[in-house]
Amino acid sequence: MSNEKNTDTVHVAHRTAATGEIAVLSIDFPPVNAGSTAMRTALMGALEGLEPARLAGVILTGAGGNFVGGADIREFDAPAVPPHLPDIIAKIEALPVPVVAAMEGAALGGGYELALGCDARVAGPRAVVGLPETTLGLIPGSGGGVRVSRLVGEVRAIELVTSGRRVKSAEALELGMIDAIAEGDVVEAAIAHLEKMDGQKRILRDLPALPGERQAVEAAKAAALKKGRGSLAVAEAIEAVRQAQTLPVGEALAAERETSLRIRRGPQSRALRHLFFAERAATKLPEGVEPGRVETVGIVGGGRMGQGIALAFAQAGLTVRIAERDATFLATAMKALETAAQDLAARGRIASAAALMERLLPAELEAMADCDLVVEAIIEDMEAKKALFGQLDQILSDDAILATNTSYLDIDEIAAATKLPGRVAGLHFFNPANVMRLVEVIDAEATTGKVLATLVALAKRIRKLPVVAKVGEGFIGNRVFAAYRQQAEFLIEEGALPWEIDAAIEDFGFAMGFFKVYDLAGLDIAWARRKRLAPTRDPKARYVEIPDVLCEMERFGRKTGSGWYDYASGKPVPDPKTEEVIAKEMARKGIEPRTFTADEIISRIMAAIVNEAALLLGEGIAARASDVDIVLVNGYGFPKLKGGPLHWAAAQPREAFLESVAAMADASGHGIEPAANLGAVLKEAEGL
Repeated sequence: MSNEKNTDTVHVAHRTAATGEIAVLSIDFPPVNAGSTAMRTALMGALEGLEPARLAGVILTGAGGNFVGGADIREFDAPAVPPHLPDIIAKIEALPVPVVAAMEGAALGGGYELALGCDARVAGPRAVVGLPETTLGLIPGSGGGVRVSRLVGEVRAIELVTSGRRVKSAEALELGMIDAIAEGDVVEAAIAHLEKMDGQKRILRDLPALPGERQAVEAAKAAALKKGRGSLAVAEAIEAVRQAQTLPVGEALAAERETSLRIRRGPQSRALRHLFFAERAATKLPEGVEPGRVETVGIVGGGRMGQGIALAFAQAGLTVRIAERDATFLATAMKALETAAQDLAARGRIASAAALMERLLPAELEAMADCDLVVEAIIEDMEAKKALFGQLDQILSDDAILATNTSYLDIDEIAAATKLPGRVAGLHFFNPANVMRLVEVIDAEATTGKVLATLVALAKRIRKLPVVAKVGEGFIGNRVFAAYRQQAEFLIEEGALPWEIDAAIEDFGFAMGFFKVYDLAGLDIAWARRKRLAPTRDPKARYVEIPDVLCEMERFGRKTGSGWYDYASGKPVPDPKTEEVIAKEMARKGIEPRTFTADEIISRIMAAIVNEAALLLGEGIAARASDVDIVLVNGYGFPKLKGGPLHWAAAQPREAFLESVAAMADASGHGIEPAANLGAVLKEAEGL
């Protein structure tokens, strides 16, 4: 090794190898070497400072455990500033000596495009590569689609670019996305690979296109569009890959660049970038508090929810003890977990079902004494939960955490049943808990900062999206859910049919119609809640009895073969019996039915959602408007391409939307008023 000099963000070292002198450029821009204007400027300066005539080759790598983790998303709303990434790639391609990318950690988006601009790619065994731009409503803008299609072919390129998935180094090598995997130091491996190249360049843009067989291409396109569910970026990415096969390479690169810059200013990209930043704001740990360590978790309750929670922890490598009220229920739960583990292994989600089951241990309640955390997942009954927490309070060490998975109940009251209420909080998982990303972390009145920080950090560790909420009926998600469920029932009582409402909201972009969701969850669950709240219900408030009548008929949804829909065929089919119940109830109340357009349905539903969100924000249940957005997107099927209900509402004409909320309140009757802080909430959301 000879002399070394530093630039502001790119270190340049010179190595002497068998083939001659090699320049090693190391991008050092913590924490992930994001492709900001400053980073690109420094890299271009380093490239321009090279003396190719005295070099045998160049190694491009990243400091701090990452190559380049992608573009700096914070710059996307501003005009693109030179030096642009395509200019840097052109500079690399123009060098008369080969350039090898030595990649550790992440080489994503613009980072992988930078690597594709090199003549070869060597990755560490834990590196990940990919083009995730479509997940932010974009397409690769620096030749990623064009170049990767010349490595993997048109069909595979469609899947890689439209899915945005991150590809681990072993698969990347198999696909041809990289050229070698380093067994030791990645820079040393890249130098060795460079020496094998014998001074020859391999510029990907100069390689021939690899068009796919027509039927396979059409199948790949159809699969991508179906999965994309209306994503403009997915459709444009498919077109960019097609143009990479049919246009001269210069034209294909220019077209890809133009499309990327155009759609990044569009509403879908803004919505997805809003959610990206919202997730980071929500998962930020409280300042000044060090989270505790959790290695052993107890789960009390072996039903479907308890099983899902247990799997989520076990899949993350934690030891899980599971308790049930009797041996028969416990045996049933363990058998179900074993079946789930085998299914996960069969689908390649885990390496070994047996290894997972070794971390899932049946236990008595007393055996949870060594647990760092115990999560309660029993029936939604306040007295039962209080009794259980009183028992656990006596069994666990004083520094263990007690969490309840309750969906609605007052956690402050549960905590009061313990001698140390500061260690009690909520961990509200969504069903199925091992699949759904969202977890509401409930900060009860007495919950300590350390407990809260520990649960947020733990949720991130098990690859969940934690959103902190305060105690309140239904917290964030179920509070809003109850409001739009109520509004949907009002619409039914006024003449809209369940399947008309479902069709309208599915066209709007929801993953599934509300009434299909209610049938899937079970109508008896909401019925039990309504009965629990009946003694405190305002007698002047409007109440729709139709779902109660369906429950009295034992129409509880899919599990009983009928609910709002009929399931005799296995699929939801509009049911004349439901229409009869609706007609009788309307006649009993003297309501004259009217027809609703899809736009009218959406106006009422969205007004109810946004108004309730404003109310809970005013009460401090949620900390920020963006928290509501990510809860509704990740827990309730709100269309992510619209960025969440508050992001969507803030983009609507303000006066017209406020009028729709007033109209919704008027139609809803006593007890429902426009939120006083609605304007302020929309203004906050507008700036997100």
